[in-house]
Amino acid sequence: MDQLEQWIISIKESHLLIASFLFILVHVIRPIFFIPVILIIMTGGVIFGFIHGMLLSIIGLMLSSLIFYFLAAKLPWFTTRLIKMKVRLFGEDRHMTKQHIMLLRLVPFIHYHLLSFLIYEQTDDLKQYNHLSLYTALPMAIIYTVIGQSVSQFSPKVMTIFVIIILAVSYILRKDTRQKIKQLLTST
Repeated sequence: MDQLEQWIISIKESHLLIASFLFILVHVIRPIFFIPVILIIMTGGVIFGFIHGMLLSIIGLMLSSLIFYFLAAKLPWFTTRLIKMKVRLFGEDRHMTKQHIMLLRLVPFIHYHLLSFLIYEQTDDLKQYNHLSLYTALPMAIIYTVIGQSVSQFSPKVMTIFVIIILAVSYILRKDTRQKIKQLLTST
């Protein structure tokens, strides 16, 4: 574990530009490997600190959202799948405001691109989509980068245990959380 920590520090110090590029690339390919977005953002706080980690996470999230925008426009089967997820989670005719989406982005168990799809449905063009995506991604990037920077103060063993707990809780509570959110949204 100490060797891994030394390796990360050495890459960060000697190859900051390459490490930054790789971090942004991980944000972009994250959906392919089903890596939770909060884990990537927290990793940015651990490796790069608050300011640099937050900026890189925002760039990565915006690139990921931009790619999603073009995929949603070109792949109808993809949007059909997201519509089914939306109906299952939020109901048939539920309209989500930008504040709802921003708060739901903070919930680690909600599919990031499902929320991007809600933004996609509400916007008329790419410029409007990008503005709303940035508005909803900023709080998430700030909060989880701060958590990641705080975690970096832990020993490597405690940090590893913390990440394993987050992944386990995310997996266990995923279905339960969906049901609670659906109940909450239908009661308001």
